[in-house]
Amino acid sequence: MPTTDTSTAGEPGLAARQPATVSTAPGDGNRASHVTVGSHVTVGSHVTGGSHVTVGSHGTVGSHGTARDGSTSAAARPGLREFLVHKRAAVLAREGAIAAGTLSGPAVLRAQSVADGRSGVRRIRIREHQILSDSPPDYAGDDLGPSSPELVLGVFASCLTHVFEIVAARLDIPLDEIRVEVEGQLEPRAGRPGFEDVPREPHNITYQASITSPATVEEIEILYQTVEAECPLLALFTNPQTITGSLVHAPSGGPAPELSVEVQAGDRG
Repeated sequence: MPTTDTSTAGEPGLAARQPATVSTAPGDGNRASHVTVGSHVTVGSHVTGGSHVTVGSHGTVGSHGTARDGSTSAAARPGLREFLVHKRAAVLAREGAIAAGTLSGPAVLRAQSVADGRSGVRRIRIREHQILSDSPPDYAGDDLGPSSPELVLGVFASCLTHVFEIVAARLDIPLDEIRVEVEGQLEPRAGRPGFEDVPREPHNITYQASITSPATVEEIEILYQTVEAECPLLALFTNPQTITGSLVHAPSGGPAPELSVEVQAGDRG
């Protein structure tokens, strides 16, 4: 990979503080990215477009608060970096179980949503957890929780953040902070005259990941490319999916037969 290092030769530690640029071309040929070393890391990506990484470094601090020469850095910050040490043990144990065949799949994921009878608030239940989803006042809601499209973007941000944790732990790349912001557009006039070709679903989705880390530009580039390759929700949004739906009608007089329909998500305009 071509690398340009603008650090000044002969000044120890300066290379870690000065900007360098790395340009890469991911293997699928459809996404472009570049990495820039700076005061922190910013990863910007369009789900179907290009991306960039801005990488931050604190002096010559190495993995998990230890300087590259093995000494402890006074600037090392506890918190996420310490958690990733614990995370690494769990990730390696889990991957070892998969390799040994003691952890098989697929795992069955379930979620349920029930509308509240008085407010229309959707109560989402996932295992023992509950999330409230509501609508703004112009949809007769009380804004008691995020809307469904907002939740979709929120879980996408959460998934990306978690995969950054997983990959950083596996590769033993120290991180002090991870923050992912996701943005998309939702057009309320979609399908109406003049907006027939505008999608009804959230679209023009972009994300930006900001990371603080003492890692090198090469380590961060590997981290970023691996996250994009392994994030399951990024794959969900960018790959065609098959969704099978069914409707159960239970009138007051008794249950009715179940009706099923298979929908190809990729066929939607």
